[in-house]
Amino acid sequence: MIAESLAGRDLISLLDFSPGEIRALLTLAAEVKANPGHFAKALEGKTLFLYFEKPSLRTRVTFEAGMTQLGGHAIYYSASDGKIGVRESVEDVARNLERWVDAAMCRTFSHELVADLARLSGIPVINGLTDRLHPCQALADFMTMQEVEEDLAGKRLAYVGDGNNVAHSLMEAGAKLGVHVTIVTPEGFAPSEEVVRACREAAGETGARIAVGTDLSLVEGADAVYTDVWASMGQESEAEERRRIFLPYQVNAALMRRAGPDAVFMHCLPAHRGDEVTDEVADSPQSVIFEQAENRLHAQKAVLLALIGAA
Repeated sequence: MIAESLAGRDLISLLDFSPGEIRALLTLAAEVKANPGHFAKALEGKTLFLYFEKPSLRTRVTFEAGMTQLGGHAIYYSASDGKIGVRESVEDVARNLERWVDAAMCRTFSHELVADLARLSGIPVINGLTDRLHPCQALADFMTMQEVEEDLAGKRLAYVGDGNNVAHSLMEAGAKLGVHVTIVTPEGFAPSEEVVRACREAAGETGARIAVGTDLSLVEGADAVYTDVWASMGQESEAEERRRIFLPYQVNAALMRRAGPDAVFMHCLPAHRGDEVTDEVADSPQSVIFEQAENRLHAQKAVLLALIGAA
């Protein structure tokens, strides 16, 4: 049972979960989406703490709405209210939170901060995004891809752009689910070699292939083409230079034609239209970007149900 394996666990990296556990989360997310009323009081009396160093439309709204729709409550706390590790030590914050709330979601720059909170507290800690990983996004992405493809094993996802936190979590999830993930970046912007090695090791269990390169021909035959902004939060000063370097890697109609004939277009949003993707692609019938955004709600509700122990 999913509750037996995941209750009380943290979600920091998807590599910490077995393929069966990730598939169970996706199955639960589909059940939540299909029958929301069935789970309307599942987290009644439960409280989720939301810590934000980086603002986000999707992360904040989907976690707050998710807790409300499950009968629970969410408390929003931003770095401007008091940055964890600055105003008060990480250890002291962790020991306070475990006495007040049932789980914490953190969206931060430092990956180590989220990992430390998870290590030091006795409640589930959820990685809502760090500079290293974005596991909640990847769960919603593969939920969306599964809705289109049904069986994920053996499917091909090509990510084009910066080898960032989203790229890392797509590789992690793909490795666990048997999806072949290819990361295509300009020279010098490849994903972390450490993350790539870990994902390739995990892929040995499922037969997934993890590939990294700079040649856009690697998109050929893909079932999904994915991109993200070229300059993430904290990289604003690099935006113009990155635009010059990344422009040949724009996802446009010509690039989509190089993918499989039924390939979908994916983006975690927000999108800088005209940069990493054209309007023609973002608004095309191939685009599932708003389905991904919707599925953030359902996938995160599944995570909350499983980790808090109501599933």
